[in-house]
Amino acid sequence: MTITLRVNGRPVTASVPARMTLADFVRDRLRLTGTHLGCGQGLCGCCNVLLDERSVRACLLLAVQADGKDVVTVEGISAATDFDDHSSIAGCLVRHHALQCGFCTPGFVVLLAELLAEVDRGARPAPAELRTRLAGCLCRCTGYAPILAAAEELVAAKIVECSR
Repeated sequence: MTITLRVNGRPVTASVPARMTLADFVRDRLRLTGTHLGCGQGLCGCCNVLLDERSVRACLLLAVQADGKDVVTVEGISAATDFDDHSSIAGCLVRHHALQCGFCTPGFVVLLAELLAEVDRGARPAPAELRTRLAGCLCRCTGYAPILAAAEELVAAKIVECSR
Protein backbone atom coordinates (compact mmCIF):
# COMPACT_ATOMS: atom_id res chain seq x y z
CA MET A 1 0.00 0.00 0.00
CA THR A 2 1.16 3.53 -0.67
CA ILE A 3 0.95 6.02 2.17
CA THR A 4 1.57 9.74 2.30
CA LEU A 5 2.13 11.46 5.62
CA ARG A 6 4.24 14.11 7.30
CA VAL A 7 6.99 12.90 9.63
CA ASN A 8 8.66 15.54 11.75
CA GLY A 9 7.34 18.19 9.38
CA ARG A 10 8.65 16.49 6.25
CA PRO A 11 6.35 14.98 3.61
CA VAL A 12 6.90 11.25 3.13
CA THR A 13 5.39 8.92 0.53
CA ALA A 14 6.22 5.23 0.75
CA SER A 15 4.99 1.83 -0.20
CA VAL A 16 4.47 -0.34 2.88
CA PRO A 17 3.09 -3.79 3.62
CA ALA A 18 -0.44 -3.59 5.03
CA ARG A 19 0.69 -5.15 8.33
CA MET A 20 3.79 -3.01 8.96
CA THR A 21 3.57 -1.12 12.25
CA LEU A 22 4.21 2.58 12.45
CA ALA A 23 7.13 1.83 14.80
CA ASP A 24 8.77 -0.43 12.22
CA PHE A 25 8.11 2.13 9.50
CA VAL A 26 9.76 5.05 11.31
CA ARG A 27 12.64 2.91 12.59
CA ASP A 28 13.41 0.71 9.60
CA ARG A 29 12.27 2.78 6.63
CA LEU A 30 12.96 6.30 7.87
CA ARG A 31 15.89 5.40 10.19
CA LEU A 32 14.37 7.39 13.07
CA THR A 33 15.58 5.00 15.72
CA GLY A 34 14.73 7.23 18.70
CA THR A 35 11.36 5.49 18.75
CA HIS A 36 12.25 2.45 20.84
CA LEU A 37 10.61 -0.94 20.70
CA GLY A 38 10.21 -2.41 24.16
CA CYS A 39 7.36 -4.83 24.66
CA GLY A 40 5.69 -4.75 21.24
CA GLN A 41 2.32 -4.97 22.99
CA GLY A 42 1.62 -1.33 23.84
CA LEU A 43 2.37 -1.75 27.53
CA CYS A 44 5.72 0.00 28.01
CA GLY A 45 5.28 3.27 26.08
CA CYS A 46 8.84 3.31 24.73
CA CYS A 47 7.43 3.65 21.21
CA ASN A 48 5.27 6.72 21.89
CA VAL A 49 4.98 9.17 18.99
CA LEU A 50 2.62 12.05 18.35
CA LEU A 51 -0.03 11.41 15.71
CA ASP A 52 -1.89 14.61 14.87
CA GLU A 53 -0.66 16.02 18.21
CA ARG A 54 -1.87 13.08 20.35
CA SER A 55 0.42 10.43 21.78
CA VAL A 56 -0.01 6.91 20.44
CA ARG A 57 1.85 3.64 20.77
CA ALA A 58 3.58 3.20 17.42
CA CYS A 59 3.91 -0.56 17.98
CA LEU A 60 0.10 -0.89 18.02
CA LEU A 61 -0.64 1.33 15.05
CA LEU A 62 -0.24 0.21 11.48
CA ALA A 63 1.71 2.52 9.19
CA VAL A 64 -1.29 2.62 6.83
CA GLN A 65 -3.37 4.07 9.68
CA ALA A 66 -1.06 7.10 9.66
CA ASP A 67 -1.80 7.82 5.99
CA GLY A 68 -2.64 11.51 5.61
CA LYS A 69 -1.61 12.32 9.17
CA ASP A 70 1.16 14.22 10.91
CA VAL A 71 3.64 12.08 12.88
CA VAL A 72 6.21 13.54 15.27
CA THR A 73 8.87 11.26 16.69
CA VAL A 74 11.28 12.11 19.50
CA GLU A 75 13.69 13.34 16.83
CA GLY A 76 11.10 15.88 15.74
CA ILE A 77 10.70 17.37 19.19
CA SER A 78 13.38 20.02 18.83
CA ALA A 79 13.48 20.91 22.54
CA ALA A 80 14.35 17.30 23.33
CA THR A 81 17.49 17.26 21.22
CA ASP A 82 19.58 19.68 23.29
CA PHE A 83 20.67 18.08 26.53
CA ASP A 84 22.70 21.20 27.37
CA ASP A 85 19.66 23.50 27.27
CA HIS A 86 18.41 23.24 30.85
CA SER A 87 15.04 24.74 29.91
CA SER A 88 14.35 21.98 27.39
CA ILE A 89 12.58 18.72 28.16
CA ALA A 90 15.81 16.76 27.88
CA GLY A 91 17.76 19.33 29.91
CA CYS A 92 15.19 19.19 32.69
CA LEU A 93 15.28 15.39 32.73
CA VAL A 94 19.07 15.52 33.01
CA ARG A 95 18.96 18.10 35.80
CA HIS A 96 16.58 15.90 37.80
CA HIS A 97 18.65 12.75 37.18
CA ALA A 98 15.61 11.24 35.48
CA LEU A 99 17.70 9.39 32.89
CA GLN A 100 19.49 6.21 33.72
CA CYS A 101 19.60 3.57 31.01
CA GLY A 102 17.68 5.94 28.69
CA PHE A 103 15.57 3.28 27.00
CA CYS A 104 12.25 4.74 28.17
CA THR A 105 13.35 8.36 27.69
CA PRO A 106 11.94 8.88 24.17
CA GLY A 107 8.52 7.72 25.32
CA PHE A 108 8.57 10.12 28.26
CA VAL A 109 9.83 13.01 26.10
CA VAL A 110 6.91 12.50 23.70
CA LEU A 111 4.41 12.41 26.59
CA LEU A 112 5.94 15.54 28.13
CA ALA A 113 5.85 17.37 24.79
CA GLU A 114 2.16 16.48 24.48
CA LEU A 115 1.50 17.75 28.01
CA LEU A 116 3.33 21.02 27.38
CA ALA A 117 1.37 21.57 24.16
CA GLU A 118 -1.84 21.08 26.14
CA VAL A 119 -0.66 23.67 28.68
CA ASP A 120 -0.08 26.04 25.74
CA ARG A 121 -3.76 25.52 24.87
CA GLY A 122 -4.91 26.32 28.41
CA ALA A 123 -4.76 23.01 30.29
CA ARG A 124 -3.52 23.17 33.86
CA PRO A 125 -2.75 19.59 34.95
CA ALA A 126 -2.41 18.95 38.67
CA PRO A 127 0.46 16.77 39.97
CA ALA A 128 -1.90 13.80 40.36
CA GLU A 129 -2.89 14.11 36.70
CA LEU A 130 0.78 14.22 35.69
CA ARG A 131 1.27 10.91 37.49
CA THR A 132 -1.63 9.37 35.64
CA ARG A 133 -0.51 10.68 32.25
CA LEU A 134 3.09 9.54 32.69
CA ALA A 135 2.08 6.12 34.04
CA GLY A 136 1.64 5.02 30.43
CA CYS A 137 5.40 4.81 30.02
CA LEU A 138 7.33 2.26 32.05
CA CYS A 139 10.72 3.00 33.56
CA ARG A 140 12.61 0.17 35.16
CA CYS A 141 15.49 2.29 36.51
CA THR A 142 14.53 5.61 38.09
CA GLY A 143 11.62 4.83 40.38
CA TYR A 144 9.64 7.62 38.63
CA ALA A 145 10.24 10.29 41.32
CA PRO A 146 12.84 12.19 39.26
CA ILE A 147 10.71 11.93 36.11
CA LEU A 148 7.68 13.30 37.96
CA ALA A 149 9.77 16.10 39.46
CA ALA A 150 10.97 17.08 35.99
CA ALA A 151 7.41 16.94 34.66
CA GLU A 152 6.13 19.14 37.47
CA GLU A 153 8.90 21.69 36.87
CA LEU A 154 8.32 21.76 33.11
CA VAL A 155 4.56 22.18 33.47
CA ALA A 156 4.90 24.88 36.14
CA ALA A 157 7.39 26.81 33.98
CA LYS A 158 5.11 26.49 30.95
CA ILE A 159 2.11 27.75 32.96
CA VAL A 160 4.12 30.80 34.05
CA GLU A 161 5.26 31.38 30.46
CA CYS A 162 1.69 31.15 29.18
CA SER A 163 0.36 33.55 31.79
CA ARG A 164 2.69 36.37 30.64
